[in-house]
Amino acid sequence: MLEILMIEDDLELAAILAEYLKAHDINVVNYDEPYTGMSAINAQHFDLLLLDLTLPNLDGLEVCRRVAKEKQLPIIITSARNDVDDRVLGLEYGADDYLPKPYDPKELVARIYSVLRRYNKNIKQDENQVSILPFKLNKDSREIYLHDTLLPLTKAEYEILSFMLENKDKALTRDAIAMNADSINPDSGNKSIDVIIGRLRAKIEKNGQKYIHSIRGIGYKLQIKGDTD
Repeated sequence: MLEILMIEDDLELAAILAEYLKAHDINVVNYDEPYTGMSAINAQHFDLLLLDLTLPNLDGLEVCRRVAKEKQLPIIITSARNDVDDRVLGLEYGADDYLPKPYDPKELVARIYSVLRRYNKNIKQDENQVSILPFKLNKDSREIYLHDTLLPLTKAEYEILSFMLENKDKALTRDAIAMNADSINPDSGNKSIDVIIGRLRAKIEKNGQKYIHSIRGIGYKLQIKGDTD
């Protein structure tokens, strides 16, 4: 089932759409306040954002700009604001589609799947270059950038950090990390992993920013929170 985030302050409309979309294998989580909705993006996985423009506290166009800048998340704007300037700005700010209200929910379903087909096709074409802001991973060159600065990594450090980036927010055992790092001798035990994690922390965690967290009794987790540089 697809997971859709909706930011819509018309709660009656949101409830109707959520019920309709659920029948089409699409689960909707709605927030009527934009800041709360944007926070939810950092807390859980969503396949797409349905975004109204006329919102309390923050205009939807600014929400679109911020989300598109910080996240790899398809965006469909659904709004009663039909001004050409709003449509143009929405698309320029990073929206993948703009659906004027009122609309038939059938068209919304069609547009959701159309946007996701295009989005997933683009991801497959660029699968060797992964952007997990503020990190960028290039599998072809085996390089990792932090804030567009190339990190000076050893082979083992690259293998571990790339594995952790692709499993962001997941608790990883030391054994799992070692199994996905070809340059690490499995017989060296957990001590080697701990040493390399320590070196990685020294290279990527600056100015109080913490990315790699120790999980007692398990291993480590890479988590990205509150980094807006």
